[in-house]
Amino acid sequence: MSDRYQGLGLALLVSLGVVVGGATAGMANPVQPVIAQATADEAQQAFNEGMRLSAKQDKESLRGAIDQFEKALKLSRQNQNQNLQALALFSLAGIHAKLGNPQKALEHYNQALPILRGVGNRSGETATLNNIGGVYSALGKTQKALEFYNEALPIRRAVGDRSGEAITLNNIGIIYSNLGEKQKALEFYSQALPIHQAVGDRSEEATTLANIGSVYFNLGEKQKALETYNQVLSIFRAVGNRSGEATTLNNIGLVYSALGEKQKALEFYNQALPIRRAVGDRSGEATTLNNIGLAYSNLGEKQKALEFYNQALPIDRAVGNRSGEASVLFNIAVANKSLNELTQSLQNINAAIAIIETLRSEFNNNALKTSYFKSVQDYYEIKIDILMRLHRQQPTQDYDAAALETADQIRARVLR
Repeated sequence: MSDRYQGLGLALLVSLGVVVGGATAGMANPVQPVIAQATADEAQQAFNEGMRLSAKQDKESLRGAIDQFEKALKLSRQNQNQNLQALALFSLAGIHAKLGNPQKALEHYNQALPILRGVGNRSGETATLNNIGGVYSALGKTQKALEFYNEALPIRRAVGDRSGEAITLNNIGIIYSNLGEKQKALEFYSQALPIHQAVGDRSEEATTLANIGSVYFNLGEKQKALETYNQVLSIFRAVGNRSGEATTLNNIGLVYSALGEKQKALEFYNQALPIRRAVGDRSGEATTLNNIGLAYSNLGEKQKALEFYNQALPIDRAVGNRSGEASVLFNIAVANKSLNELTQSLQNINAAIAIIETLRSEFNNNALKTSYFKSVQDYYEIKIDILMRLHRQQPTQDYDAAALETADQIRARVLR
């Protein structure tokens, strides 16, 4: 059994929407006291400065943007400017998501959502629904993500938000891709792409093209995937999308790894890693660290692989990426097995499977639950292999019975 790639599923590019409309809507009435107008102006200035800083994408600027948006939020609450409150909350949520603070992101999005609904900002409402779905997707909560995307999509269509419609179609495609339903994913990406092209959104066009490249990869069309990723990379660099550039470098590394060019894969991972750190993409940093570990594992350097896995694991735990945590634990278990550290290997695969079972239990749709299980079935197969190796070493410890129990578990979940 070969090591599992964490990267491709987690390196799909989720599109985060933006609130459409000027931040000044609903500002203080000119007949209010001068102090109220001054507060409103100061709030607007803080918000504008936050937007300027957040556009820079580096960690220091993003943290400065948080300070400005929090200032704008405080002042807009004093001035009872609900529209600016919602925009500040939305912007704070987006930065926290980028910096690997998903719970803070959800907290701010969930505060923004009722305000946007209250002021009738339908575009802002759908962008927030989309982005809540994006956070749940990053946390591996696939069912929950799909619910929010499916809530956002008809509203985006109803208000004529073509760009937003394409963003949500792209994100629904990601859900199906992560469930192993690559052709269904391709259907959604293929709906999103011409809309992005029609509205002239180059960055989102590249995002969807990158995800189409991941489908080619998973369908075994590696050269086609490589061509697509190289096209994507040039677009992201042209528009200055550093996060997208790093993700694409990571994915090009994956293709070269699959083509057997391990050193070339490492070159691309090592280009991706400092960019991910510079933009504060903690989840992406963990993905690339894990993939560097895989490259060393495939080069036969199992101890070096473990060093990188052990850097990735605490990051995934810190950002709450349960799916990523399970993938890294899987890879550690595989490395342990190769080093004949079978007891440790069993502990790590059991920890990974415990996460998988938790994530699986969150699906209320049986078809999606089955698709998800099929995408992670190799966790259980690795466990059987480890148990049988332990049985050969310690034939009186009932490891063979545990292996049979795991095989029964696979059959039950496939048939359910």
